[in-house]
Amino acid sequence: MALIVHKYGGTSVGSPERIRNVARRVAKWQRAGHKVAVVVSAMSGETNRLIGLAREVQAEPDARELDVVASTGEQVTVGLLAMALKAIGVNARSYTGPQVRVLTDSAFTKARILTIDAERLHADLDAGTVVVVAGFQGEDRDGNITTLGRGGSDTSAVALAAALKAEECLIYTDVDGVYTTDPRIVAEARRLHTITFEEMLEMASLGSKVLQIRSVEFAGKYRVRLRVLSSLTDPDMPLEEEAASGTLITFEEDPTMEQAAISGIAFTRDEAKITLSAVPDRPGMAYQILGPIADANIDVDMIIQNNSVGGLTDFSFTVNRSEYAKAMDVLNEKVKAHIGAGNVVGDARICKVSVVGIGMRSHVGIASIMFRTLSEEGINIQMISTSEIKISCIVEDKYMELAVSSLHKAFGLEQAPAK
Repeated sequence: MALIVHKYGGTSVGSPERIRNVARRVAKWQRAGHKVAVVVSAMSGETNRLIGLAREVQAEPDARELDVVASTGEQVTVGLLAMALKAIGVNARSYTGPQVRVLTDSAFTKARILTIDAERLHADLDAGTVVVVAGFQGEDRDGNITTLGRGGSDTSAVALAAALKAEECLIYTDVDGVYTTDPRIVAEARRLHTITFEEMLEMASLGSKVLQIRSVEFAGKYRVRLRVLSSLTDPDMPLEEEAASGTLITFEEDPTMEQAAISGIAFTRDEAKITLSAVPDRPGMAYQILGPIADANIDVDMIIQNNSVGGLTDFSFTVNRSEYAKAMDVLNEKVKAHIGAGNVVGDARICKVSVVGIGMRSHVGIASIMFRTLSEEGINIQMISTSEIKISCIVEDKYMELAVSSLHKAFGLEQAPAK
């Protein structure tokens, strides 16, 4: 039988009862003959609680020590799940990231996985033991505990599946798959049976919370087969039914994809726009602006530079809202005077709305439909970014729900594609 990796998020292990349900589900797969490795998050709310404690002690927690504190949530969960499995007669062993030897770089609070030593895990799996591994954490070459950033347990699971050469990585969460958009925003949102990695990568990068973007990147790089499914279903449901549920993320394009130009609408409120005005229009300005931003470990998303007027131009870009104040400080303190620019102006009351679909490659007029729909709703577009399979627009955040619902209807996403 196959080697399968299960991943359970914080909601799925949010109470002793839910941990026992996870144990029943894992036991079902193991007793069917599969080798099962499980990656778990901290119990829901626990990481926030730990970070809050750190901030009570130190207003801006030291990054290394914050990782020591934040990583303990997963250590509790792996121990509890291993106990729950043993209580129902399943041999299990828990591991922290460092015990597995999940080797990362030293970027505390947002480390990246370099390698995973799967030898110990293979030995346990071959002996019929379920291995339970803490997500979100690893260690650097100096033995320091590191964490992978929020949502990093998804990345841990996919990386472990790649290292173990698992047949499939099942991401169990509190939703039953990937939807055309968030059902909390649009009641008519429809669950997708399949979605391509390209589309899922775009959806994750554009605000979809179902999967963390780095996990999708990892899966694409190492060709790990992914399925998103619900942990809130009956843990004793027939294995065949469960294995075919949720949304399969594939490397192959669905033959019906050409009939659907758009697969989903993604959005994020976590955006802020910054504009540096009266920038001298000469070679190297973009680097002199964004170099210090990168040095401050701030990720930049959309970038626009206006046409030059009188040798001056405006340079705008977006960052995550949590890094907005930090980016403004960098520009005011290290960039503006250095390059002889004008004012630095920011706006944290924006959002990004995107249409995504591999079918855009074979359909024309997608941008026209999007822009017309937003125009008819009186929504002004501030910035536009495109790729081969997505179009993103920055709009005022007060229009986000209206924009998403209008676009979902305009592209007919509430209707299943014709067979």
